[in-house]
Amino acid sequence: MTHSVPYITTRAPLSRRHFLRGLGVALSLPFLDSMLPVFSRASDSTHPLDPNAKPRRMFAICNNLGLLPDQFFPVGEGRDYKVSPYLSHLQDHRNDFTVFTGVSHPNVDGGHPADVCFLTAAPHPGSSSFRNTISLDQHIAERIGIFTRFPSLTLGVNTRSRSLSWTGTGVAIPPEDKAADVFKQMFFVGNATEIAAQIRSLNTGQSILDAVAGQADKLQKQLGAKDKDRLDQYFTSVRDLEHRLKASAGWETVPKPVVHSPVPVDPQSPALYMDKVKVMYDLTRLAFETDSTRSVTLMLDSLASPVLEIPNEHITDGYHNLSHHGKSEVKRSQLKTIDEMHMKLFGNLITDLKSVKEGENTLLDRSMVLYGSNLGDANAHVCTNMPVILAGGGFKHGQALKFNKERNYPLPNLFVSMLQRMGIEEERFASSTSTMRGLEMT
Repeated sequence: MTHSVPYITTRAPLSRRHFLRGLGVALSLPFLDSMLPVFSRASDSTHPLDPNAKPRRMFAICNNLGLLPDQFFPVGEGRDYKVSPYLSHLQDHRNDFTVFTGVSHPNVDGGHPADVCFLTAAPHPGSSSFRNTISLDQHIAERIGIFTRFPSLTLGVNTRSRSLSWTGTGVAIPPEDKAADVFKQMFFVGNATEIAAQIRSLNTGQSILDAVAGQADKLQKQLGAKDKDRLDQYFTSVRDLEHRLKASAGWETVPKPVVHSPVPVDPQSPALYMDKVKVMYDLTRLAFETDSTRSVTLMLDSLASPVLEIPNEHITDGYHNLSHHGKSEVKRSQLKTIDEMHMKLFGNLITDLKSVKEGENTLLDRSMVLYGSNLGDANAHVCTNMPVILAGGGFKHGQALKFNKERNYPLPNLFVSMLQRMGIEEERFASSTSTMRGLEMT
């Protein structure tokens, strides 16, 4: 009598740190089933802090001028809440996020200066004796940063000084505001001549994938059907981001008679604010796909932004001035246009993360995306009742969690829940009192 036994492959797992190398390029691979140890491929039971586990990630975004409260916050609570005008732009993803009302950082005040406390919750940022504390992303990086090439990425739009990322000694990590520079850090290797040659190739229409085509073809022949599809999807993402960096961010070339080695750069005009946001979202998705990092922050610095250029829209005043609208309907209307563009881009980010498969999950399933602001109402400079959304990451979403608008619930409780979802067993962070009430893991 013969007995059927399960098929067990003895092929060694593909290294998580495997790269495809070509002229001036080291293209790191996305997460593939082939990278899991043989006996753990059937489940996700490996502890999240094990380097062989499927990765979990966090992307935190702060828009430091906030959103119009009456247009953002929903009516009602629980799973039957009524969407607000802004949340209507996320309706297709209703079950992928939770929206919070009545949350803030205890004792964080001071208006605009509070943006640097969005991920730290350090009290009284406007005081002369203020000293910041470690930010959520750096707390994560200290514990799992060794698993990736970059322990964390600190990004910014229209700023190289206002940062969400702070070390344990209260020192700000300056944000990178050039997506092209980060792209080069992620993928370009070699000496200056090799890197310059690869940049010239990109500017003449080549892809970095062309440099590794032979190795990629050889690798694909060794993979199963699911991994082949995953790799094809990843290569498409690389090409798409290259295209966006050239088209929407612009790989500007100074006149050829003067410079023969054009360098990739982002738009020079801060007015192309939304284009920059989109490119940073694309860059973060690619960083997560390649497991280049598992902790990313993005400061959307609207304070220093001028009159924004948005296709088919008529904006006549600076972003900061519009936020202090004084209930002027003209200003509110223009600000609403900007806010809605933020929501649309955020919705597109969710769509993009959902479209990327990672085993039986999607990239969104394994990536927490926190979107919010230090200001509950920029017009009044108040730091209470902060607008906050958490998408993805393995939580039971599709709800509105509503707390007291006058006596706010501590937002750092959400940070504790996020740390625990990452596999970091912390009971407290900053001014937290517990985990986030009403938010459950899947």
